[in-house]
Amino acid sequence: MSKFKKKRGKAKPAISTASLPDIIFMLLFFFMVVTVLRDSELKLKVTTPQATELTKLEEKSLVNYLYIGRPLEKYQSEYGTAPRLQLGDKFSTINDIPIFLEQHKIKVPENKRTRITSSLKVDGDVTMGIVQDVKTKLRKSGQLIVNYSAKQKAEE
Repeated sequence: MSKFKKKRGKAKPAISTASLPDIIFMLLFFFMVVTVLRDSELKLKVTTPQATELTKLEEKSLVNYLYIGRPLEKYQSEYGTAPRLQLGDKFSTINDIPIFLEQHKIKVPENKRTRITSSLKVDGDVTMGIVQDVKTKLRKSGQLIVNYSAKQKAEE
């Protein structure tokens, strides 16, 4: 008989990592499905007019959206009921347009910068005064490709 016993077979088994990639991809897929990508929160009432002859914009990444309309009820106490301009997520003035355009231009590859389009989403009840001021500021800022957003008119 020996005084010392050998400790064989009592080592802890290694953790299997064979299923780890499956778990990672399931989590990745879950978050891709559940996550909502929001471009901007609309703080204005914008009901675009209806039209019959529309052209779809090809590359959405090359489009700046400028919203013009009256503030929603929850913002009327702070901003009033006069038509306002919204750039991105915040109310802005017409003088903020060049900065907004430059911030977008930086994100676009240099070879596509000449194809950047400014899309005006204008409420149908807004007078053309503010729209004309926005168009003038866009022209002075060098943004010459401008379009008006509209909804498809239902065929009767």
